[in-house]
Amino acid sequence: MSKYFNYFPKTIYQLSDNTVDSALKITSRFNFEQSFKDNTAIAYEYDIQDGDTPEIIANKLYGSPERHWVVLLFNNIIDPQVDWPLDQRTLIRFIEDKYKANANVGQSGLNWAQSHNHSYYIIETRTTTNTGDYLETKTETDANTYANAVSSITNITLSDGSPIKITMSKENKSYYVYETESNDSKRTIKLLKQEFIPAVEEEFRRVIK
Repeated sequence: MSKYFNYFPKTIYQLSDNTVDSALKITSRFNFEQSFKDNTAIAYEYDIQDGDTPEIIANKLYGSPERHWVVLLFNNIIDPQVDWPLDQRTLIRFIEDKYKANANVGQSGLNWAQSHNHSYYIIETRTTTNTGDYLETKTETDANTYANAVSSITNITLSDGSPIKITMSKENKSYYVYETESNDSKRTIKLLKQEFIPAVEEEFRRVIK
């Protein structure tokens, strides 16, 4: 990260004893336009693997770990501690620490997260039986509505003669699954193609100063 900040301009400020000093103007910002990131001719999707860090990806794909700022800024990641997916071992520790206060005596936070539900859903599936086409609607609900809901299958015929099967079902999601899915949702990022890195670095140096 040190080389990244080398390009930032300095600002002058006055100290309480009337002397002056300088500091990096770290509030300066460089952003990529969304249309630029969405252009498949210059960018592509990448799935972060366990063990990947911005530095490792930058070194592997761009030839230097110092170019990790491209990976982060291209994905609007301000704080990698929050916005970067955890590896499996770290995720387990995170869940354990987060939910251990909820656990009963002799129960780990991980066990509590695996055995308690975070959310509940009612699912309606409408299937056109002669074609196999279907439309599924998943609605989040509360615990009481979920408990009282009954799975069912209803067959109806539309005015045009199309036979429709309506299936009502329900499912729940544990805190463990919720945390795992939230973590996995961060895995797919976009990366700038390698050949555009020199031009972006030059534009960054120009804009940031």
